[in-house]
Amino acid sequence: MEKIRNIAILGSTGSIGRQTLDIIAEYPDRFKARLLVANTSASLLIEQARRFVPRQVIIASESLYPRVKESLADLPIEVMTGSEAVCEAVTQPDVDTVVTAMVGYSGLASTLSAVKAGKRIALANKETLVVAGSLITGLLETTGSVLYPVDSEHGAFYQCLVGERHADIEKLILTASGGPFRTTPAERLATVRASDALQHPNWSMGAKITIDSATMMNKGFEMIEAKWLFGMSHRNIEIVVHPQSIVHSMVQFVDGSVKAQLGLPDMHLPIRYALGLPDGRLATCNYKMTVDDYASLTFERPDFNKFPLLETAYRAAEQGGNVPCVMNAANEVAVAAFLADSITFTQIHEIVEKTIAWAPRVDNPTYEDFVASNDEARRYAQSLINS
Repeated sequence: MEKIRNIAILGSTGSIGRQTLDIIAEYPDRFKARLLVANTSASLLIEQARRFVPRQVIIASESLYPRVKESLADLPIEVMTGSEAVCEAVTQPDVDTVVTAMVGYSGLASTLSAVKAGKRIALANKETLVVAGSLITGLLETTGSVLYPVDSEHGAFYQCLVGERHADIEKLILTASGGPFRTTPAERLATVRASDALQHPNWSMGAKITIDSATMMNKGFEMIEAKWLFGMSHRNIEIVVHPQSIVHSMVQFVDGSVKAQLGLPDMHLPIRYALGLPDGRLATCNYKMTVDDYASLTFERPDFNKFPLLETAYRAAEQGGNVPCVMNAANEVAVAAFLADSITFTQIHEIVEKTIAWAPRVDNPTYEDFVASNDEARRYAQSLINS
């Protein structure tokens, strides 16, 4: 019998975290929830803890700590609070795998701690590599930690590249659904509301990533993530719009052949694959594809004029240094403002561009440089919104 693998879920109450717990429940002889971490969703965290009884629970918001602790007082669960507690907990010897599903920049510090501790990382927080890809990949070479991608697109690349030589790769082809505004005329985008942008045609995701999908910044982030995960130049990563979201990504090789990974638009699939590595795939009785699902597959080029944040992301990848970190920080602030109806949809791009133009460049950033760049960019982006 295989040893049960202890899983730490950073962001257990979010979309990826909840689906990860579905898989843990599906394979109780393979996995156990060892640590659950949430930011402010105390009620759901308490519900999850009572069901899965992990050894530790962390609520990042300190004001909610008394409530969580009192609600779990009758169970053998250690309840903690604060970001430092998260960074410490992921290094514990009995944590085998860390699922990094926290949203945005907030996942960086804890992911770094897990990498330094040599843990298996199931990476669902793409911003970690967008912000600090050079730092993370450098640490991987020295700590023995391994990254397994959870994003459906990067999981697809991973599967297409098994057994292939890096020298034989010509380009990575990153697929995008096109989001809710794929067919919306460009002149109408200035008047769309957050409620319109949150209606994703294929995927059920959190609010922030759904807005990133609507602006297509999400694909820009995934391009930068792929650059670091697979050692590819951004010039060799192409984005293609595929409205059906059945082909999750493709790899073109030097001989002209193309390998693609197909599956339903269901995040349980890439999470299940990442958790099963390196031992193999996890069999499931859940619904699987039929010919009706892939009877009609279409592809088109993205409109860089209509979705200018794609060009912004490629330029940030070209410039390197702290520029992607600044871009991510400004985008997080701008998306939050759009969700609060404080700015228009098209102003998200304006704020990101103005913040990048303003921010001081750091060509070879340390962790401290990333922290400072993030903080400064957030303050400047917020000042643009306030004005």
